[in-house]
Amino acid sequence: MIAETVCSAGAAAGLGIAVVTAYRKRFLAATRIAAYSLVPLGLVMTGVVDWLADTAFSPTAWAGFAVLGVSWALFSTTRAVERRRGGTRKERKAAARGAQSEAVAPAASAPSLGPGTRTTARPASRPRTESGGDDFSDIEAILKKHGI
Repeated sequence: MIAETVCSAGAAAGLGIAVVTAYRKRFLAATRIAAYSLVPLGLVMTGVVDWLADTAFSPTAWAGFAVLGVSWALFSTTRAVERRRGGTRKERKAAARGAQSEAVAPAASAPSLGPGTRTTARPASRPRTESGGDDFSDIEAILKKHGI
């Protein structure tokens, strides 16, 4: 009841301002002001204001908005994860099948990419000099080679 009164009073005030603006020969601005001032009156007449007032004070409506928010958050999260992984599950399976077919050489009898069977020996660490620092002789040789 109060919301309807406030909206109607705002519309009347806006129309009054529009009349004064039109009197000053600013017809385009007056028309725009009249259009804006008629919006609250139209909302009152269609019942949107009653619906908003009932919704604002209804715990069920706020719980519904909370459920909608959670739903939106879940959709956003799943979309972000899907983008990070590179598509849907079907797309990832198709990409994996394509990668397996590309990994085999055309004339090979076995896949060229398989489990590693070769062992690598670790290089021995260089001995330290008497002062306990690293040996920089190779660095010095490179610098001398380039004239530095």
